[in-house]
Amino acid sequence: MKQIEVQYQQESRLALRSKTFRMFTYGSLVTRVGDWMDLVALNWAVLQFTNSPLHLGLINACRLVPTFLLSVPGGILADRYDRRKLLMWLQVGMMLLTFCLGYLVEEKQSFWIFAFIVTLRSMLAAMDPPIRNALIPNLVPRSSMTSALAINTLVINLSRIIGPAIAGLLLAITDIANLFYINAWGTLGVLFSLLMIRSNSFPTRDKKEGEKINLREAVDYIKTQPPVQSLLILAIVPMVFGFPYTTMMPLFARDLLNLGPEGFGILLSVSSIGAIVGTTWLSLGKEMKGTGKWLISSIIGFGLSLLLFIGSNNLFVAGVAMFLVGLTSQTYRTLSRITLQMQVPDHLRGRILSIALMDRGFIPLGAILIGAIAAWAGALYAGSVMGFGCIVTTIIIILSRRQILKL
Repeated sequence: MKQIEVQYQQESRLALRSKTFRMFTYGSLVTRVGDWMDLVALNWAVLQFTNSPLHLGLINACRLVPTFLLSVPGGILADRYDRRKLLMWLQVGMMLLTFCLGYLVEEKQSFWIFAFIVTLRSMLAAMDPPIRNALIPNLVPRSSMTSALAINTLVINLSRIIGPAIAGLLLAITDIANLFYINAWGTLGVLFSLLMIRSNSFPTRDKKEGEKINLREAVDYIKTQPPVQSLLILAIVPMVFGFPYTTMMPLFARDLLNLGPEGFGILLSVSSIGAIVGTTWLSLGKEMKGTGKWLISSIIGFGLSLLLFIGSNNLFVAGVAMFLVGLTSQTYRTLSRITLQMQVPDHLRGRILSIALMDRGFIPLGAILIGAIAAWAGALYAGSVMGFGCIVTTIIIILSRRQILKL
């Protein structure tokens, strides 16, 4: 009888976690869609009121630089405090600052005040991803972690399509300031989803007396774990050689395929569809075996898909290649995050994820590198460097770190 009671309690806890995760996913979707709506409104507002490419670059620097610098502090907070409450406070702060942005746009205030508020809000937004990603494993049983993390990535990819589309429709019927107000009010839905997550629906870790939660503990752990080191090192490869394709796509579309803005947009949309297919497949699957081999296959497939795109002079073949680019790149990125989450203990998860999320900072560096090669030798040569760079660098890492094949 006692065994039946324990089993019933375990099943109830798993069901509760499943309902909890659904609420969390709803909040994540609202957050990500709002982010993309906000990005469209932000860039459009700056361009309309300043008509300056320089100001447009500055506002995006204000938006992106804090993302790189404050990821690690966000991870430390995720391991030190209640992750659900942290997300709630961050959402409240961003909501208030978004209201301020709407007011500044409506009243046509100084660009520099606008940039200052954008920077403040970006500082809060930068800490959201490591905290949000660290919370996911607390909401589902370990056997469902692969699907949960894949669903979270699927939500991100869906929002890349939904958010800009909604923003475009709203811009056609209302003022830019109202987009900021709508986005701010939408934060209430995110807060509601977090409030519905009961704090006792997932385990909490008691902090030992005198224990210091800092970055050094995470760094020391990484030093003793070769598989984790390999995952972090391997993650840099596609950031430098692969993912800059989104930045270089206008050049490739124009010089290699003789396409205009419409064709460029279609190719990126096809890539997004491939990404959604990849993450959907992962979200439906069970816990995978031989993850290391899947990781290697997907990143090499990413490189091969880029080479197929670069070598094509036909729009249909280029479209197929871009579908495969989206499929392989997001399959790799999702699997990499899943594998890392499975490797690290919960009390270090926030800090190690924050270190892993810093790999996004290599994308602009890769774009500069590929852009310089394109200016020197042309788009075809630059694209070839991207594809072969993914493949050759990955093989070199495998030869020096064979333990990744055993994951």
